[in-house]
Amino acid sequence: MTDILDVLVVGGGPVGACAAALLLRGSSGNGSSINGGPLRVCVLEPNRPQPPAQGSALDSRVVAVSRASEHILKSVGAWSRVLGPRVGAYERMRIWHESVAPSSSGALVFDAAEVGEPNLGYIVENRLLQAAALDEVAELGGRIEPASLLGLHVGPESVTVETSTGPLSARLVIGADGARSAVRQLLGLTADIAEFNQTAIVASVATERPHEKTAWQRFMRKGTLAFLPLADGASSIVWSADNDVATVLNGLSAAQFATELDRASDLVLGSTRLLGERVSFPLHRLAAHRYVAHRCALIGDAAHVVHPLAGQGVNLGLLDAAALAELILAARREREDPGALRVLRRYERWRKSEVAFMSTAISAFDRFLAHGSGPISRLAQRGLGLVNSSQEIKRFFVSRALGVAGELPKAAR
Repeated sequence: MTDILDVLVVGGGPVGACAAALLLRGSSGNGSSINGGPLRVCVLEPNRPQPPAQGSALDSRVVAVSRASEHILKSVGAWSRVLGPRVGAYERMRIWHESVAPSSSGALVFDAAEVGEPNLGYIVENRLLQAAALDEVAELGGRIEPASLLGLHVGPESVTVETSTGPLSARLVIGADGARSAVRQLLGLTADIAEFNQTAIVASVATERPHEKTAWQRFMRKGTLAFLPLADGASSIVWSADNDVATVLNGLSAAQFATELDRASDLVLGSTRLLGERVSFPLHRLAAHRYVAHRCALIGDAAHVVHPLAGQGVNLGLLDAAALAELILAARREREDPGALRVLRRYERWRKSEVAFMSTAISAFDRFLAHGSGPISRLAQRGLGLVNSSQEIKRFFVSRALGVAGELPKAAR
């Protein structure tokens, strides 16, 4: 008979790995699991990355880690594995619409010093974050299974999972397997999916002028362009362009693309030069109707996908992981079954409302600042300068960007 795990996490990205590490650390020497001893946790991840080699070029696929996410990573012990010469803090954000100059009073500027913070967050390579979190899972005694999910059957007492390396059973399955979540599909959980009709183009670029530890973002009629400051002085660009524009951009040579990038950036950092290959992917919004089923829960992109313009995707997922882990560990202490639907629905009620607020706000920014042309859009575009003149409103936006507003899990405080 297959030994029954307490928790099986499907997907070992930063969100799934952190969920596993939170459960392992929270249960170590702290009471008994259903079967006695610390929780037995396994992460299903077929493509475990190695940490970047020392001195290698920085990846263009990066994550903007918020203050709340920093706290979560510290609480599981992974942050010390992340910090180093490959991680750069950013201290300012400058946001402007193409109808005004980036240095004008119509631009919106957030500065960490104005709100008494050391920085506004960190730019971290996705694979570095993932490798650090998975290494922490292994250090804490968790199992990492290099396999893919093939099927699952939910029973009254456990979930039987078919994988590419054989069957597994667990009292709770956590789906952290991305926007095309196999867990969500196999459970029959439905979702609203709306196409943005945009494509994100990601690349690393050298710039003529220093990035000044500043994240730069320009809203245009056919998309949004962001420059994220990297630790080595380069920048990672995220150009969310309308599909027709993206098709043209992806067909250009490196030199031609740099010319278009210079035009779109208003030369805010001077001329640019590509440092590597471009990566592109279509953008859509996803909202699962339910985050949970009996003995199963969805976190991160498996439950919700938002537009990347605010850099909140992974941060929202880490808050999911912390909230779910907190409720599972609390249920253990009360001798409740952590896989029971009544326990999991507490997580769903908690996180669904928080995510809906952020997703709606981000979609509104994209609709009215990047694409709108009517009176509401013109008001929103002028509103950047108005917000910039109010310290109170700016503090509200900064607190949301840092992830320190709303109902936070303990690990995020």
